[in-house]
Amino acid sequence: DPLAERSVSGTATPSPLFTFEGTGNPTGCSGCSPPDTVGDIGPNHYVQIVNATKVTVFSPDGATIEGPYDLGLLWSSGNCTANAGDPIVNYDPLADRWVLSQFASPSHLCFAVSTTNDPADTYHVYTFNVGSFPDYFKVGVWPDGYYVAANESSYTAMAFEREAMLAGLAAQQVKFTGGDNLFLPADLDGVKPPPPGSPGHFYSYFDNTFHGGADRIEVWDLSVDWNAPGSATFTLAATLPTIAFTYTVCGFFNFDCARQSGTPQRVDTVSEWPMFRFAYRNRGAFESFVGNFAVGGAVNGPGGTGEVGGAPRWFEVRKSGSAWGLFQEGTYDPADGHDRFMGSAAMDGAGSIALGYSVSSSAMFPAVRYALRADADPLGTLGSEATLINGSGSQTASNRWGDYSAMSVSPADDCTFYYTNQYYPASSGSTWKTRVGAFRAPGCATLFFDDFETGAIGRWDLFGTEEKR
Repeated sequence: DPLAERSVSGTATPSPLFTFEGTGNPTGCSGCSPPDTVGDIGPNHYVQIVNATKVTVFSPDGATIEGPYDLGLLWSSGNCTANAGDPIVNYDPLADRWVLSQFASPSHLCFAVSTTNDPADTYHVYTFNVGSFPDYFKVGVWPDGYYVAANESSYTAMAFEREAMLAGLAAQQVKFTGGDNLFLPADLDGVKPPPPGSPGHFYSYFDNTFHGGADRIEVWDLSVDWNAPGSATFTLAATLPTIAFTYTVCGFFNFDCARQSGTPQRVDTVSEWPMFRFAYRNRGAFESFVGNFAVGGAVNGPGGTGEVGGAPRWFEVRKSGSAWGLFQEGTYDPADGHDRFMGSAAMDGAGSIALGYSVSSSAMFPAVRYALRADADPLGTLGSEATLINGSGSQTASNRWGDYSAMSVSPADDCTFYYTNQYYPASSGSTWKTRVGAFRAPGCATLFFDDFETGAIGRWDLFGTEEKR
């Protein structure tokens, strides 16, 4: 990979402020691998969901408030009571509400939308028949809808009527099929919405060898008027050429890929598809997205094996005016012989980007690490990595790892990153555990102020305007 970052520069990545244990798989449920580890942070809660399908509500510092409980218990009957898996949790910052979701057989998506800002309170529940089994679906929060992408008989993009779902009313849906790779919907961070009338955005990536054409990122727009949903459109908005990358780490849907210590069992890097999330932020002067996907990095196999290691290709797409542009991209691949995969990226309110991921090799047990880029650092680079938790074992009986992980930013300060992923405290077939950790970019907290005359707490954004909280 021409962008493989063999040395690190820029701001040193900070150590965790704290970490806490998430939900694990203590019974060794074989059908619960991969764990589908996902979580999101709100002002007063952290919600984590794992396969299949357990919900736990934590305080922001990791104290358990509720759970783990079966997500399907929120439905009194029907398909969604089966706890089939592939869960997603989104905090909706514009409504101060929570959205929990999973799929169900034979062709259903299940949504639970909280009735208050407390994820331990009650929910409006929905069961949508989307016409085909929505494998590996992902959800993004947008002002006019909850946008979804899925792997069906073809790759699909969908939208669901957000305002109706927040009110507990009957909700409409639209769907488009025929994609050439999995899409990922934009997911809003921060309290500043996109410009009025902005369509829902999706992205995917393509390479010259497998898909044809130049290596590229594509941005797609789904426009829907809920007064006339039949007029919805799904169109290509931008084609953004990238520096060349190697599509897939070990070959197309070869699950036996990333190496582990102490076992010949290899695990999947899911390098065919974009990695959750496609995090959106309106920074005033421009709109910004960050995302990542796993690629073949440098030839860095330990012990002179000559294998191409897995590495996350991360990027930032910006729009100022009417055109999207690829602002920066990088491949994070330090020269230590380890595979890095299962990434998730987000941006804080000051413009710092954090990337979390799994790291493993024949010389180390799988660990959870992350790296940071401060807004003023050189473009396309991340700093030295930090460790959320070191694993003390490998997965010995399955090649399905993670499936996804989740990086989010606390709306309480717009600075603190939260990241969750899986690990093993000891080698076993499937008794995985999960960890959640929080960290903050140096200097981000200086954006905050206390108004001692009014008692307001808020933040000075980068453009000199005041946000009161």
